Amino acid sequence: MNYDNPIGQWLKKERRAAGLTQEQFALYSGLGLRFVRDLEQGKPTVRLDKVNQALAMFNKQAVVGDMQEERHGNHTQEW
Repeated sequence: MNYDNPIGQWLKKERRAAGLTQEQFALYSGLGLRFVRDLEQGKPTVRLDKVNQALAMFNKQAVVGDMQEERHGNHTQEW
């Protein structure tokens, strides 16, 4: 896996800056180690409630917002 996932990338950076291993972060956040690893590696299907549980460790949450243009194709999908 190694998908482009800005939340996972941000979380990994912040976790490391806090001096936490993945194991410590999983323990302190109440999440499973596998989930933390999957999220940081960019797994495309993760539960939003657990993402918010992870983000809450840094006083953050995922919220609804406008989509950004795709980085690789420079286009957005319209519904």
